[in-house]
Amino acid sequence: MADDDLNFEDSDAGGASSPSKGGKLGGILPTILKWAAIGVGAIILIVTVVVITMSIVNSNAPSTTAVPISQEYTPKRDVYEWYQSLPDVRAKTIDPIPASVIVNVVLGYKVDDKVASNELTARKIEIQDYLRKYFSSKKIIELKPQNEDMLKLEIKNDINDILTSSSIKDVRFLKFEVVEQ
Repeated sequence: MADDDLNFEDSDAGGASSPSKGGKLGGILPTILKWAAIGVGAIILIVTVVVITMSIVNSNAPSTTAVPISQEYTPKRDVYEWYQSLPDVRAKTIDPIPASVIVNVVLGYKVDDKVASNELTARKIEIQDYLRKYFSSKKIIELKPQNEDMLKLEIKNDINDILTSSSIKDVRFLKFEVVEQ
């Protein structure tokens, strides 16, 4: 009864034009908001996939960060026991005018390595003979101070070939004299 008096359906002014009230802007705004939300959602999805993929890829790769070396940090050098029982080695070089070589070699091995100590003692004569032959096969120019590190490396490798159950880690010269005539 009261509804019949209001008669909403027959009204020209308010009822028919209400849904289209606002014109074209009322229909475009929800569409723009919908596409903006889709765009933001797509960006979030893409960034998430890229971050996860990169973390998986980088977890298997070694770190490429350079670590600066300061004077405060120096790597610890190993401490060796030294086999000093080898007598001075005397030899002549293979030059046309030979020079005399007098060398006292000491051999470094790991601390408390009883096997190395025993084997060096057992093979003392072989090592002494090798050193004599080694220095007898060199020329004066090969025995210059700038070649000393190369000589030590060659001697270390060759003595390790002589040894069977142990190895030396370092070679030092207590005396290294080359006397030209």
